[in-house]
Amino acid sequence: MTANKVIPGLSGMTAGPAGRREEGGVRGFGDLEAAVMDRLWSRDDPATVREVLDDLRRVRELAYTTVMTVMDNLHRKGWLSRQLDGRAYRYRPESTRPEYCARLMRQALDGSGDNTRTLLRFVEQMSPADAEALLRALQEHPSSRLR
Repeated sequence: MTANKVIPGLSGMTAGPAGRREEGGVRGFGDLEAAVMDRLWSRDDPATVREVLDDLRRVRELAYTTVMTVMDNLHRKGWLSRQLDGRAYRYRPESTRPEYCARLMRQALDGSGDNTRTLLRFVEQMSPADAEALLRALQEHPSSRLR
């Protein structure tokens, strides 16, 4: 099995998935939080702590209680919802991976000090395929603010 790409977090910022600002914006995940979210985003159905642990153990050794604590923390922060299934909770992400990444991008842009220059630098670094996808998205979903 190949390991899924883990989204690196940004430190020093906190907020829940609905974009509620708490002390400075959207918070990036720590390494283990990102690994847990990655596993949950990769699944079609909610998962128990045991199921996530078994998946993570293919890459590294972790204790059940460690994964349980991380998932409980993600639930308290609003990133995961959970529903009791017998004696265990089943966890599901409250937002998609693209929604999370878009919030991180928004946070980075908000912190840049110069949105125009930051956007230009970002576009300069895009692959031709990404630039084409951005152009298509702008054409297909024009912002009401541009009208």
